Amino acid sequence: MMYLVFALLALGLITGLATLLGRKRGEEETPVVLQDSCSTCTGENERCEQECMMEAATKEIEYYDDEELDYFRGRPSDGYTDSEAEAFAEVMQTMRPDEVKGWNRSLILRGINMPDQIKDDFIALADDGYSAL
Repeated sequence: MMYLVFALLALGLITGLATLLGRKRGEEETPVVLQDSCSTCTGENERCEQECMMEAATKEIEYYDDEELDYFRGRPSDGYTDSEAEAFAEVMQTMRPDEVKGWNRSLILRGINMPDQIKDDFIALADDGYSAL
């Protein structure tokens, strides 16, 4: 047991010395800056998605020629009739795949829940938008 403790201490000491000697005096390490933006968020990184939602919340809400959907503000996603869900589907079908995710953010920021009836179509279009990038 004593040999293990001495080996770990020696390893720590060697690592510390190598780090100090490897760094030149007066030279500071520059941080690596990633060039991520909301346009490159793929949905795989939850932090990116969260930051983009926070960024979107501070900006003016973007409308996608869908002002009539504001009527549904506050309605639960499972509370739409098929004809009401069709109004959402018509708006969504006029968009390019790369616009669909922004439209969803717009709905969220406006307090509008997307109808359950079109969520599968939304996911398919949003996935197409990422493969096109």
